[in-house]
Amino acid sequence: MIRIAALGDSVTVGLGDSVPGRGWAGLLAESLAPAELTNLAACGARVHDVVHDQLPRALALRPSVVTVLVGVNDTLRGDFRPAEIAADLEHLVTRLSADRITVVTATLPDPGLMLRIPALLRRPLARRIHVINTIVAGLSHGHGTAHLDLARHPALYEPGMWSVDRMHPSERGHRSLARLAAAELGARGLAVRPPAPEPTGAEPSAWASAFWLATAGTAWLARRSWDFLPAFTVLIARELWAQVDRDGVAGEFAQRATAGDLHVALERDETGHEGRHRGRVVPAPGERGHELGVPHP
Repeated sequence: MIRIAALGDSVTVGLGDSVPGRGWAGLLAESLAPAELTNLAACGARVHDVVHDQLPRALALRPSVVTVLVGVNDTLRGDFRPAEIAADLEHLVTRLSADRITVVTATLPDPGLMLRIPALLRRPLARRIHVINTIVAGLSHGHGTAHLDLARHPALYEPGMWSVDRMHPSERGHRSLARLAAAELGARGLAVRPPAPEPTGAEPSAWASAFWLATAGTAWLARRSWDFLPAFTVLIARELWAQVDRDGVAGEFAQRATAGDLHVALERDETGHEGRHRGRVVPAPGERGHELGVPHP
């Protein structure tokens, strides 16, 4: 029996799948049967939540496989702190690896490309995604995790992979994520039967999609805008009126990566503030930041 713990946010909860509560983690567990899945993911979870709430519960289960997919909610908040995110992610992966758990990590697709928003609006969010992806890719290399490079997987940017909100995978998207994870675990010697790529449930009608956008979608946007919009407005203003460092924090991570060592004492985020990093992250030597994450903003 393979014991699996799934950590993360609403994507791992399974939002967007035609089967409530299943999602890509459930499909992955089915492909590893016999397997026992405990899904600890929570809607709205950020990296800090995964480390302080979900990680202790996962360790208590003594799992053999742990999936980690998190970070989008951090990029959609006004208080985006790359140094703290890096330290938390490092603690998470290091702690799981210490127990000889097979850890599945993943980079994040660029939501701006999925939403088809103008480049001016996409770039600030893309840089935040880029920062998280660079950190996760470095940790994957340093700890040998089973890694899913979702940021550079072209098929995941196809409209059919995403539900009406364009933030959560459709059933097809969940199946694609599960198949990618199953392939990585199969390469490590686990017996897998990847789920079928084609959905079995009915896709939402145009009317149902319009109804969601007019009700729940509007409410979701209002909640996010209250927190994120002021900071996002500042970032957009800098795109318009200031010379912005296109590499941002990810560039600083990448520069240290070329030296094979990333021991960050101080770093600068995209607002220009400095923050202290409490950990040590080692991306793959020789890799540049723009090759690790989302398409270069």
